[in-house]
Amino acid sequence: MVVMTRSKKIIISAVMMLSVSHAFASELVYTPINPSFGGSPLNGSMLLNKAQSQNKHKAPINEKSYAEKFQDSLERAYINRMVREITDLAFGEGVDDSIFNQDSIFMSGDYEIQVLTSGVDTITVQITNTVTGEVVIVEVPRFGG
Repeated sequence: MVVMTRSKKIIISAVMMLSVSHAFASELVYTPINPSFGGSPLNGSMLLNKAQSQNKHKAPINEKSYAEKFQDSLERAYINRMVREITDLAFGEGVDDSIFNQDSIFMSGDYEIQVLTSGVDTITVQITNTVTGEVVIVEVPRFGG
């Protein structure tokens, strides 16, 4: 008959637990979820949907009336025409100088655009913010002509 003391029982049970736990242990491997960091590309839409559902910030919807859209379109078209004609004039390409025969002024929102009578070497455009009074002068050099 073998008599075991309490301390021997504790040691034997500890050794058995360590051997059993070692048998079930495995290596821990980190696998990223985010595709930006090496995760599966299939997780991209899931992560985007999660982020969008948590986003509390919404962009303000600024719906313009037809008249406002039309006015914006006309302003863009006129400004594009002015820029195109100034560029053509600056590079000496054949342009009808009708827009530049006299000082011309164009109002666009809070801005006043003034094409000043151009000199031999430069074309001067003055842009004034009518709200703040800030003035920007753009001098476009002529390259030909």
